[in-house]
Amino acid sequence: MPEFDHNTLAVIDDIRDREQASDGHSRYGAYLAKSAERFHYDGEPLPAAQFAVIAWRTATAPVMAPGYVSVRPDLLDLGPVIGPDGGLSLRARVALHHRHLAQHPAGLADWRLNPWHDHERWQVFGAPDATDRPVLLVTAEVFVPVPSHLLAQPSTARPGRTLTYEAKAAVATLTWQANRYLAPLLDELLGGVR
Repeated sequence: MPEFDHNTLAVIDDIRDREQASDGHSRYGAYLAKSAERFHYDGEPLPAAQFAVIAWRTATAPVMAPGYVSVRPDLLDLGPVIGPDGGLSLRARVALHHRHLAQHPAGLADWRLNPWHDHERWQVFGAPDATDRPVLLVTAEVFVPVPSHLLAQPSTARPGRTLTYEAKAAVATLTWQANRYLAPLLDELLGGVR
C-alpha cells in the first residue's frame, strides 16, 4: 500500500510497474500500447495538455488497477482537466460532512463511511443508504493550474519506450504538482479532520 500523508495525494510505483510488466519493461507501457489510438490525431501526437490528461487517465484506476499512480483513498477524484481557455489544471474532489458547513442542515442524510474501504488513517466515504429521507452530499472541488512550460510536447504517438517515457514524465509532473500545491490546500480545507 502506498504511503500517503497530508502532503501526499498521489504516489507513483515504478518498482511494481517493472515487476508486473507483461512486456518485460513497463506494465503502464503495455496499457499505453493498448490505448495507443487515444494518443494522436491522424497520426500526429496530441498537444502536451491533452497528452497529459490521457496519460493520467491511463495510469490510474479504473483503467489500471492497481494503477501506476495510486491516489489517496479519501479523494473522490484527482486528475487533470483542460479548461475553456485550453489551460491545464489539476482538480481534486473531496466529500465534506455536514459538520464542515456553517449551518448544519436538519433531517438530511450525510455521507457515510464506505464499509468496503477500511483505512486506519483515511476516511473513505460512500453515499448513504437512506431512502426514507432527503440526502445532502456536499463536495468540494479544488483546482490548481499546471503551468504549460512544465509539460513537454510528446514526440511520438506510436506505442513503445519513447511513448512510455514521455507519458511517465507527464504523470510524474502531475503527481508532483498535486503533492506540492494541491495537498496543502486540501489539508487546510479539511482542517485535519481526517
